[in-house]
Amino acid sequence: MSFTAKDILHMQVAPALGCTEPVAIALGSAAAASLLDDREKIEAIEIWLDPNIYKNGLGVIIPGTRGMVGLDTAAILGALAGDPVLGLEVLQPIEDGDVERAKIFMQEKEIEVNLREEQGLYIRSRIKSANNFAESLITHLHSNIVELRYNDRIINDSPLLTKKSGTTGTAGYEELETWLKQQRLADLVSLVDDLDAEDLAFIDHGVQCNLKLAAYGLKHGTGLGIGKALERMLKQKLLVKDMATTAKILTSAAADARMGGVKLPAMSSAGSGNHGLTATLPIWAIKDFIEHDRETMLRAVGLSHFVTAYVKAHTGRLSAVCGCSVAAGAGAAAGITYLIGGDATHMAGAIHNISEDLAGIVCDGAKAGCAIKLNTAAGSAVQAALLSLHGVSVQDTDGIIGDSFEKTIQNVGSLSTEGMMEADRTILKIMQEKQTTNVKTTTGKKVD
Repeated sequence: MSFTAKDILHMQVAPALGCTEPVAIALGSAAAASLLDDREKIEAIEIWLDPNIYKNGLGVIIPGTRGMVGLDTAAILGALAGDPVLGLEVLQPIEDGDVERAKIFMQEKEIEVNLREEQGLYIRSRIKSANNFAESLITHLHSNIVELRYNDRIINDSPLLTKKSGTTGTAGYEELETWLKQQRLADLVSLVDDLDAEDLAFIDHGVQCNLKLAAYGLKHGTGLGIGKALERMLKQKLLVKDMATTAKILTSAAADARMGGVKLPAMSSAGSGNHGLTATLPIWAIKDFIEHDRETMLRAVGLSHFVTAYVKAHTGRLSAVCGCSVAAGAGAAAGITYLIGGDATHMAGAIHNISEDLAGIVCDGAKAGCAIKLNTAAGSAVQAALLSLHGVSVQDTDGIIGDSFEKTIQNVGSLSTEGMMEADRTILKIMQEKQTTNVKTTTGKKVD
């Protein structure tokens, strides 16, 4: 099976309100709760999460909650007031009253978070009322609802269920990842020429979504306020306004807003809103420094999405390695190189450069500090591209760098999956030790 540029955009790029891990938890709870007659009568909530969903959802602010965090919080909000029809924008309807209800639920009702110590994206939600219970199961992808149950009856006809075949179901995504792994960089570049007016309009819409987050972050200094601080340094002439600095400011400001719980959607890439910010905003940031036309800029962003998806197919959807650095960073480096006028050889060099630079950055969960990592990834993407365009590229004698773009990404994938498994467990252990919430660990137990 082969895929088109439109297929990849449709399957890999989508709006997401808030960090995709707690949002996916909210989606699972909302989907299960929607099967019950009255959400007001919910008595208890149980969720089972894989280690990476657990890690990434633990400490990030949930949008619309004025600073609330927590896996339990996400599940409660989804169950009480989330709209599962909205997918990864499930929390859009949340209002202040719903947040207060969630706080009361947390104090008076039962909420249990279980860690399922098996790899692979997994979110099972069980919502109990006085006399009934409902369940949902999300696997492989953040919005991929594969099972719904009402008491002991399996629901097969719900529109919330992902289709089992075609390019929209789990099988379609698995086929896409298999197909992507077989492509060469030249094949990904050639897909750019297939982007039609509709595709370019969709890409443009995504850029505008992400720019709204950046504008909010620069204005309000939400989250850690990295973008606003960098902009202030620029005004104080502590920094110079160049490509890299501009890319850092724009990208980190958007992450500040998103990780700070601002109720604005990001256009995600390869299942992550922060990937979407990194894959798009550095390319937009450099446009004022070079001659270009808008269509070429949008095609560059399209290429960035394609490369990001390619890398994620090798590293896995969630891992111990920061995907914003190794996947979206690689995408941005390729897109920047394309926009400036480089060819596939230059793009491969840029990706080698950023892989050598950032492959060791770990993912220690989603949180405000991600803005620092996006700041680094954005600046490194610009640097990697410019160095390659000037004949500087890390050679295949160095470390994990391969003799081709494809081999380098295969090596990055091996590092991310096989090499970092123990690191992932250690990161999660450190994070768990800082928590006081009621978490039961289902070690070695498979919850079906």
